[in-house]
Order: sequence, then structure tokens, then C-alpha cells
Amino acid sequence: MNVILRRLGMALLILFLAGPAYAQIDTAAREAYLVDATTGTVLLDKDGERAMPPASMSKIMTVYAVLDRIRQGRLSLEYTLPVSERAWRMGGSKMFVEIGDDIRVEDLLRGVIVQSGNDACVVLAEGLSGSEEAFANELNRLADDIGLRDSAFRNATGWPAEGHVMSARDLAHLAHRLITDFPDHYHYYSELEFTWNDIRQSNRNPLLYRNVGADGLKTGHTEEAGYGLTASAVQNDRRLILVVTGLESQRQRAEEAERLMRWGFREFENFELFEAGAMIEEADVWLGASSTVPLVAQNDVLVTMRHAAREEMTAKVVYDGPIAAPLQAGQQIATLRIEGPGIAGHEVPLVAGVDVPPAGYFQRIYQKARYLLLERQ
Repeated sequence: MNVILRRLGMALLILFLAGPAYAQIDTAAREAYLVDATTGTVLLDKDGERAMPPASMSKIMTVYAVLDRIRQGRLSLEYTLPVSERAWRMGGSKMFVEIGDDIRVEDLLRGVIVQSGNDACVVLAEGLSGSEEAFANELNRLADDIGLRDSAFRNATGWPAEGHVMSARDLAHLAHRLITDFPDHYHYYSELEFTWNDIRQSNRNPLLYRNVGADGLKTGHTEEAGYGLTASAVQNDRRLILVVTGLESQRQRAEEAERLMRWGFREFENFELFEAGAMIEEADVWLGASSTVPLVAQNDVLVTMRHAAREEMTAKVVYDGPIAAPLQAGQQIATLRIEGPGIAGHEVPLVAGVDVPPAGYFQRIYQKARYLLLERQ
């Protein structure tokens, strides 16, 4: 803590921590989005909010919807669904289901995740919603619920269709939600191969084979969309999520995704500013049994920045004060506002660290008299 400015109206705690502004890395991807999953800091954003055809990457949404039903108890991994002729006839990537088969949901999920099976997607859509169109409507409702802003679904597969779009930002957000909402099922995304109907297929995610800590998620390719990838990797307990689109070949997709992922881990780091429960500052209290109250964060306060960046970031504790008693421990009464190169107004709520009951009668008279004296000086 280098500087502390205290006033009745506002207190500011300024920490000197960062350095030169973040330099964007060039990429051949048409759209690219790289985010630290812990802090939410965006490390790279190239047209990340532009709606574009996601191809098979939209299958992540299909998987999310299936897992959401399992979480609600409306479905189980052992439940079986029938294969229609329409599902069997689906082109593109296939699980190679057979007409009339009843297939377990778990096997269908692996067919979607590992093999990118369009046929498996249709079996799930028809079995759960009656038709693929009805399932797409369900995807749109669910997308609204989880905060996808630039996405619209017309089918379960990502097959080219007018109006079937997602943004790179939405894909990254969806990947993060799937990882955090369904940790017991995320392991399917790291399976390297899956065999169905005596046909063994390898996982198409190139980063799973490149020693970067990758554990998911999904490739995509159509003529319009180009080659894309939504990927996540973990190194030293730090997770990054990357989306790239519009690349020209499988090789370029693999090399560019690896390069950007390694750059994110190499150039940036998460720094802990404060531990959960540690006092960050004291706020003035009006007519309380105590004249101040400790301000604490309920969770660890982390920030993602470049290794070389240490002197330009500021963290300010802001509150309207003095704060009137009584106060309860855990009551939000202030905000920690973090700003700097690459960090746009990140705010952390701060709460009272202890209870502050109202002052007694004589204590209130003393505090009011002291306040009047200070006002006259």
C-alpha cells in the first residue's frame, strides 16, 4: 500500500502493481478470443463478438443441454434413445448409428464429443425434444439463460443453416459454463478415441496431442466457417479457454491454436492481491460502537497481467462514508475497483469484516460533537 487518501466521502487505496500496456498478438484466425477462466480477463480479442457460423463447435451447446437435463434428474446416462432414419441419413461427421438401434445417452454423448457425430446429435435432439427444430428452440432458451449474447441455433449439429450463428466470445463463455457446471462429465472431452459399430475414431482436437495441458473441447469446419477450434488447457492450476475460427486448413488450425495457447500461458500470470477474509482497508463508521470497520473480500482477489506489467495498475477501495451503523459482518459496503493495462474496470465487492452495533447514547453524543468540531476546522 503506497498511498492512502482518506475523506469523509470516499476512501481510496492505491496499489502500484502493473507495467506497459498489453500488446495484441497477431493471428491468422478470422476471429480469436483467449480468456483466463479464473479471473475472466480477456487476453486476446479479435472480433470476438461478431456472430459467425460456428460449424460443429455449436455441438458444445447440444452437449450442455443434454447434461443440463441429467443435472435436473430428467435424464440419465443409461437411458436409451432410438435411431430414426433421418438421424441415420445425416451426412458429414458420423458416429455410424444404425436405424432402429436404441443407444445409451452416454454413448451418444461420446459420439458427439469425440467423433463429432451429426447422426448422434440428431438422435439426442429427436429423442429429447421430439424433433431437431424443437430441440433448437430449447437451445435458444437455454442460451438466453446462461448469457450467450450473440448466438442463435437452428439445429443440433452446426450444419450450415441461415441464422445459425455464435460468436467467439459466446463459445468461450459456453465452454467455461460447461466445464464449471458439469465437472463430473467434462472428462469425455479429453478422450482420445471412441469406437462404435466396430469403427474406431480419434478425437479431432489437435491440442490434445500437443503437450499444452489441453483437456477439451471441440473442432469445427465448413466451407463458410473455415477451420475452427474451441479449446481449453490447464497449466499450474491455471485454465485458459481459446476460440479460433476461419483458418484455412487443419494444420493451420493446430499450429495457430497451439501458438496462441502457449503465448497466453507464457506471457500472462495470475497474481493474488488479497486473500479471502484479509483486511484490505478500514471504512469510517457513523454512530457505531466502533469508529471504523474492516473491509474484506469474500474470495481471493486475483488479477491476470503480463509478467512485465507491474507499475500501471491501480486498485481503489471506494465507498460512500462514513457508513451508518449498525453493520453486519458480510454486508457489502464498498467496492474494490481494479484498473490498468488490459483490465477494464474490474470490480470486486467488499464486505464488513465484523459486526458494528450502534453506539450507546453518550457515545453518539460524543461522535456528533466531534463531527461538528471537525466541520468547523
